[in-house]
Amino acid sequence: MRILVTGGTGQLGGAVVARLRAAEDDEVRVLSRRAGPDVVRGDLRTGRGIDSAVSGVDVVVHCATDFRHETAIARTLIEAARWAGGPHLLYVSIVGVDRVPLGYYRTKHETEQVLAASGLPVTILRATQFHALVRTLFAGASRLPVLPVPRFSFQPVDVRDVAERLADLALGDPAGRVDDFGGPEILSAAELAQAVAEASGRPRRIVPLSVPGEIFRAYAGGGHLAPDHRDGKITFARYLAELADPGVLRYRKR
Repeated sequence: MRILVTGGTGQLGGAVVARLRAAEDDEVRVLSRRAGPDVVRGDLRTGRGIDSAVSGVDVVVHCATDFRHETAIARTLIEAARWAGGPHLLYVSIVGVDRVPLGYYRTKHETEQVLAASGLPVTILRATQFHALVRTLFAGASRLPVLPVPRFSFQPVDVRDVAERLADLALGDPAGRVDDFGGPEILSAAELAQAVAEASGRPRRIVPLSVPGEIFRAYAGGGHLAPDHRDGKITFARYLAELADPGVLRYRKR
């Protein structure tokens, strides 16, 4: 099977590539705007090189993200896929894109709809927030003597767990929107902030706060959680412990 991974040099994409290449029977291409070993050059913003990158592949795992042009780059990919004969398109989205009125979430939801209406074989997986993103949310503020945090919870998931699920889906048949994929634990922002502060050696007093507004209400109501799908195996505590080991790769945020 020939598989193309967009965003294959990024946090999630890199983990997907590693997982797929562990299956020795598969040919895995990485799409990137920059040259490198085992990389196919192409730019989803301009469309340059995308037709040749998609040509001959059976599956495209679309991990590339663009906060401003998420839907536009998906349209570029769809058009190239049509010319290439219609490979299976696998898209990773975020749990709650249809429930949390955040601008980027709305864009991800729109992209899901564009893919579903494309007429191409499509699979869509929504995942909860990555460990690295949750850590980043609290790491900078942990330098303050008192750390204010929102009064709601997260369900952080490790990119390696999500990559394993994406690799399985890439090797299977197109399935439309599949079950959400969540981390193994649902923890309050206060618990997560305290864990980050302690891991950095700067314990702080944590002060949970309620924040007005539609977005906060959606988060407080658990719109970004998947409590029935605690599929991930790597806990936030284990992730932080691994970061303390200089031999462990420090993932970039989502």
